[in-house]
Amino acid sequence: MSLRSQLLKGVLEGCILSVINRQSTYGYELSLRLQEYGLSDVSEGSIYPILLRLQKENLIEGTMQKSELGPKRKYYHLTEDGENALREFMEQWENIKLPVDNIINKGGETR
Repeated sequence: MSLRSQLLKGVLEGCILSVINRQSTYGYELSLRLQEYGLSDVSEGSIYPILLRLQKENLIEGTMQKSELGPKRKYYHLTEDGENALREFMEQWENIKLPVDNIINKGGETR
């Protein structure tokens, strides 16, 4: 597994929650949106297991809705627990991102 894949695996759940928070979406559309943001190596095959887990954890709910182009689709939206989990992810991301950026940009200098 590449370093990028390992890093992405750690943050993909938070990214998915964030995309769903902006607008209810279905699995394939979610995959396309992540690709639009630059996560081109995220496949549907890696998204659906995460969606199932998030549903089991009551962070998202899915509702079947008619589609203009074919069969019904399951659209996901955040639950209250999901909104809380997203806030927690964002806080934790900032707690990690800022120090890592500082280390990378300053080459480990503390001054």
